[in-house]
Amino acid sequence: MKSKKQKMIDFLLRNANPSIKRRIKSEILHNLTADDAALYQEQIMQEEMIQRIIACQQENGWIGKSLHGGLDTQEGGTKYLAEKALDKETPVLKRAMDAFASIPLDDWCYDTRGKIIDEYKVTGHGHNLIRCACIARAGYDDVIDISPQIRLSIDCFKRVLEVDSVLDITHPIRGGKQLVFNDYEKWPCRYHLDILAHTSSWRNEQNIKMVADAVTKLMKTDRPELVNLLPSSWVGYALGPLGAFPAQGLTVKVTGLQPSPVSIPYRGRPEVYQMEYIEWFSRCGIVKHIPALREVVDDIISTVDDEGICHAPILETKDWGPYCGFRLETDWKSKTRKACDITFRALLIQHYADEGV
Repeated sequence: MKSKKQKMIDFLLRNANPSIKRRIKSEILHNLTADDAALYQEQIMQEEMIQRIIACQQENGWIGKSLHGGLDTQEGGTKYLAEKALDKETPVLKRAMDAFASIPLDDWCYDTRGKIIDEYKVTGHGHNLIRCACIARAGYDDVIDISPQIRLSIDCFKRVLEVDSVLDITHPIRGGKQLVFNDYEKWPCRYHLDILAHTSSWRNEQNIKMVADAVTKLMKTDRPELVNLLPSSWVGYALGPLGAFPAQGLTVKVTGLQPSPVSIPYRGRPEVYQMEYIEWFSRCGIVKHIPALREVVDDIISTVDDEGICHAPILETKDWGPYCGFRLETDWKSKTRKACDITFRALLIQHYADEGV
């Protein structure tokens, strides 16, 4: 009798687009042949979205005219190209990575009017943090050195365990109405997790367990004053961080799209799974240490039917932006294409969650 994992693989290899098929063969089955790779590469390159990204790439390799945003920006474009499983040497991706390597951080294309926001001084911010997450996603950390930011990401999770709570590393402003992080403090955010999920140099049992312990602490809800508490960053003024983790109440079930992994009720909508965060936690190898996450993974896989299609209730984000993006099919007008995207993410989640068990 076939396992649910095998049923998902069979369904996707029959119905999914070339990017998903390539990733299954390379990431999960490890049987991608050179002929398959060449065929998939040719098919992916013909897709309209890929051609749109190529069309907005500038002479210096930068995609679009800014850093932070959707598919017509350097961040959104490079992450999409990486998720689509293009060869690393594909000119559009390689030129974009070359731009990250050669264009200085005070260039105006980084959206900061020439000002460098130090990711060490301002936790949860800094355009170099975004840059390094893009490099990690593209698998270029062996070409462009982002080891300091990988270390920073580890230290941000470690800091959660070193303090009683986020209140120890913040201070009030505006007469106590708002909290901001102290300068040169550390606290994990979406981009730190993205970097760790897509790199491997940091991985050993000690670090994996430490990240798991930090996430377990952040998931607690025993102090109501800390639940969903999100301090701001200070960049000369108070600014919301890049998806910082809450002091408590970290969750992968949401009612709407939020940069931070928090559960805030939204117009009476039911809670659904935020697949991106679940996938990244699975990739980090921490599911085996966190029963609540293991339960989430098992719940998602329990919705897979006999055809191999996942029916888990998920946050449906059709577009790509700085805080969302997992759709690899060309569109969701077809129920089968939509099912392929959702099932593929469920497959990745199960695969990486089980890999370290």
